Order: sequence, then C-alpha cells, then structure tokens
Amino acid sequence: MGELEGRVAVVTGGASGIGAACVRALANAGAAVVIGDSAPRRAMDVVAGVAVDGGRAALIAIDVSRAEDCEALVNEAVRRYGGCDIAVNAAGIAGSDSALAELAVEDWAHVLAVNLTGVFLSVRAQLRHMTKAGGGVIINVASVLGCVAPSAEACAGYTAAKHGVIGLTRAAAVEYAQQGIRVNSVGPGYIATPMVEAMGDPFREAVGALHPMGRLGTADEVAGLVCFLAGERAAFITGAHYAVDGGYTAW
Repeated sequence: MGELEGRVAVVTGGASGIGAACVRALANAGAAVVIGDSAPRRAMDVVAGVAVDGGRAALIAIDVSRAEDCEALVNEAVRRYGGCDIAVNAAGIAGSDSALAELAVEDWAHVLAVNLTGVFLSVRAQLRHMTKAGGGVIINVASVLGCVAPSAEACAGYTAAKHGVIGLTRAAAVEYAQQGIRVNSVGPGYIATPMVEAMGDPFREAVGALHPMGRLGTADEVAGLVCFLAGERAAFITGAHYAVDGGYTAW
C-alpha cells in the first residue's frame, strides 16, 4: 500500500516537466490523479506511462487562466474518482525576457494570468470542494524567483507572479487552517525541464553554476518533496515555503 493509497489528486501543468514528475510520484504513492493541462496530447503520454506502472491517471484539457476550466478539473476528479484530496498547481509559463522598461503590457498580463491568477483560480476551485469534503492538501509550485530576483535573465513578470504565489499560499493556509486544509508551496531552482532545455546549452550551464551544488535540479527531486507535503508525515505543516534549489537562495 502506498502512502497516498485511496487519495485523489489533481495536477495542473501535469503534461511535462515538474508537473509530470508530480503526477508520476503521486500515482506511484497510490493516488489516482487527474491532469489538467493545455497540452492534452503530451498529457496522454504521461497517463499512458502511469498505466504501464500500474497506477491510475486521467486528463482534461484546461486553461488555468479560465475560472470555469479550473472548476472543471476539480469536478472531473470528483466525477471520475470520487473526490479531490490533493491538489498540485504546477502550470506555468516563462514569459517575456524583455527588460522591465521595454516589457509590453500584454506580455506582463499574460504571464500573470497563467502564473498567478491561474494559481488563484485553481486554489479557489479546490478550496470550494475541500471545505465541503472536510479537508485536503494544496501544494503550489512557485520558484526560487518567488524569494529573490534573477541574476541570469530579465523576467520581471515571472518573478512578480512567483512572489505572489508564495503570498497567496500563506494567506490561504492561515484562512483555512482550521478547516482541515493545508496549503504549502515549493520553490524549485533551475530544473532540467523542457522550459529550461529550450533556452540552450550556454544558458543551462550558466544557471547551473548559480547553484552551490553546481548543477540543475531534476523534476523528480521536486516531486519527492511534493509527495511528502501531500502525505500524513507533513500533517502539521501549513503556510510554509520550501526551497528545492541546490542552495541557490542560500548564497
């Protein structure tokens, strides 16, 4: 029996990267998982991989910047598996790399719509179910750039959004602590995901060197912490933010 046997989880952004690693880890721990992602074809590969390993997973195409889609993800978990006990909000985009003074208003609005408002809409939908069900666990995927500003690139919108995710996490944790709902966030450093891989070898080498451990992290290393926070061993943890960054924020 896995630690999360009998639990039902939803994961936004579960088609690739950190989100996909969280889907696999949660399923391996016994949870049934519903992926919400704007790339359903890629998500199908994750679902198939979970099935091969003996787990249960399904998917629904959503856009986290749409309130009705975030509600639909929770409803699908309830319809298919009977509940929504765990939520991992991992959907995100890199956004524009323009310097702040040249950043287009449209680019700013887009990255906040996905990376911050998308988390708000997801958490809101999840809380509505969990308050009625008597409890649950929410883990928001922020970033090291939710605590510090980047030294390797210009990404004001991304940085502002991730700072907001940590603040939203703490506010939700305090507000719902006595309703049996725990809300925490994780702050990955630069992780070897498709988003980072697409930026090329020189960028990966440069940001890898920014971590005292001298390398990029892996999505599985983040997923391991997410699974811990989702389980009963973390029963007294809420409102916390955990860095998974190879020492990046310690420098």
